[in-house]
Formats: sequence, C-alpha cells, structure tokens
Amino acid sequence: MANPINPARVDFVTLRLFCAVAQSGSITKGAEACHLALSAASRRLSDFEAATGSKLLERSSQGIALTPAGHVAMQHAMRLFQGFEQFSSELGDYSSGVRGHVRLWANMSALTEFLPTTLATFLAQHPDIRVEVEEQLSGDIVRALVDGLADVGVFAENTPAYGLDVQPFQTDELVVLCARQHPLARSRVKQTSFKACLAHEFVGLNRSSSLLELTSRAAEQAGIPMRLRVQVRSFDAMCHMIAANLGIGVVPLAACKAQVEALDLKVVRLSDAWATRRLLMATKTGAELSPATRLLVGQLLKQAST
Repeated sequence: MANPINPARVDFVTLRLFCAVAQSGSITKGAEACHLALSAASRRLSDFEAATGSKLLERSSQGIALTPAGHVAMQHAMRLFQGFEQFSSELGDYSSGVRGHVRLWANMSALTEFLPTTLATFLAQHPDIRVEVEEQLSGDIVRALVDGLADVGVFAENTPAYGLDVQPFQTDELVVLCARQHPLARSRVKQTSFKACLAHEFVGLNRSSSLLELTSRAAEQAGIPMRLRVQVRSFDAMCHMIAANLGIGVVPLAACKAQVEALDLKVVRLSDAWATRRLLMATKTGAELSPATRLLVGQLLKQAST
C-alpha cells in the first residue's frame, strides 16, 4: 500500500499554484496569477512533488505539461476547490438565515414539465432552504452526482447510472411535431411509427442530449439513417425551427405545449413503446444526505407517487 500524503505538507496556496501552472503551461504565469515570486513558486512545486512522491510536472523548452500523476492531482485539487466553495457558500447561507442548501441538477424535460410546481410547493413549505437548480444534459447530471457536484439529479431513463441510487420520478410522452404545411401534417395521420417518420428530415437537439441518443438508436434499429437538418440546444428553439418547416422533431409533449399552441404546430403521436419515457430521480450511492436534501428527495418522491 502506498504511503499516504501528509496533509500538513500541502496547502491551498500550493494547490492553486499547481493548477494555475498546469492551466497556463508556465511556472512564471502561474506564479503571477497567485501573486508569488518565481523562486517561491518553484520551491512550492518542488515541495508538492516531494510530498506526493510523484513527478507531477514535465518541464521542457516548450513549457510545462502534466504527467499522468499530475492529471490525477489536478482533478482532485479541482474537486477540493469545488468542495470548499460549497462549504463557504453553505456557511454563508447560515449566516444570512438560510438553514439548508441543495444542489439539484435536472434535464430540460424535468425542469419544464414537473419541477417548477414541486419546487414552488417545497420552497413555500421550507423558506429557510435554498435550492440551486441547474439545467444539464442527462449524462452530465449522472457524472455530477458521482463526482459530488450535485446532491439530487433528475434525468432520462436511458442514461447509464452506475454508482447511484435511482428511483422512478415521472413519465413523459414523446410526440412528433411538424408545421401545418409539412407533408406529415397534410397526411392527417394522428399516430405513426418512428420508422415512418424517418422518410423526413429532422430538427433535433445537440449530440449530447439523451433524447437524440434515444431517437438515433431507434433509427439504427430500424435500419434507416436519421437525417438531421438542424440541431439546436433547447425545445423552444426546436419548435421555432419546426414551425419554419425546416423538419419534423421528436419532443416531450408536456414540455412543448405552450409552443405548440403559440406556433400552431401539428402533433402526431408515436406508436413506438419507447415514446412513453420515464424520468428518474437519483442520489449518489452511500452519500450522507443533508437534512435539506432528504426533505427535497421526499417531496420529489411524493410527487412521483401522485
């Protein structure tokens, strides 16, 4: 077993210096960023490498580069900074009267369809709790939970979720939207298969979205390429592109009801089983949840059961 690092030999100034040097590729620039003399910075870096027992920086005429051990050290240093920022933020909350802080990450569907009402109810019942909400892609939510950057996550069910305690949250219906002048709308069908839709060009979300992964996999299983004409970052942008007749699109119906009405879009239901999609709620396996986080999880589970 490797000898543990003595924490007394490593401080935040040294860690910030190490990260600044790694990011700039220069000891001189890193020292300037941390307001240290070059000689003092060099000594700190040498002492840091000695404390870890590993060579962390590769020095050459081209500048400074991280060794494999250096990459590991930087990842952990960044997590320490993030943890300290959370520590500082939560203690600051207590000094200003807030008695709890929860980091909730959710995908676009959950934030649009289900969470606004739930959060409004929760915060009315618990005015001394602050909920920090971030909209993220499902895959990024899982990684944030595993890395400790989020306390609670809501994401689509087709996302790998190793290392998490996962529970069903809600279901949403995926439908096809098209402009009224599109051939699919003019056919007057009320329901169709996704395979039949592949005869048309699509408007879709960006390549990291779980919805695009789901539809791309369905196209692959059908043996027909999915022709993406336009890719955007939000359902609102998708609906406007669809309204301009740039293609059809698969969206969660509840998340896009307002746009459907405002833009007079045609809704065609999908006959495929996967068109009824589950959203999942998760926390990190083995994580010690704060009282505020447990209260929010309870509220989410209460909504899931209704």
